[in-house]
Amino acid sequence: MNEQREKPTLQLVGTDGNAFSILGKAMKAAKRAGWSKERIAVYIEEAMSGDYDHLLQTTMKYFDVE
Repeated sequence: MNEQREKPTLQLVGTDGNAFSILGKAMKAAKRAGWSKERIAVYIEEAMSGDYDHLLQTTMKYFDVE
């Protein structure tokens, strides 16, 4: 349970504003952090429920973005 509350580090250098690249890197970081498939699905659903700015805000909510 504690693992899911921690914010995995996510480095976004090199994504060049590409939403799909951000989602891909986030999913890899979440898997490395041991997130369940359900937890990853919650992030993806929330991240994709708005525009690009919403994606960035959601990603910063779930990850320690560098």
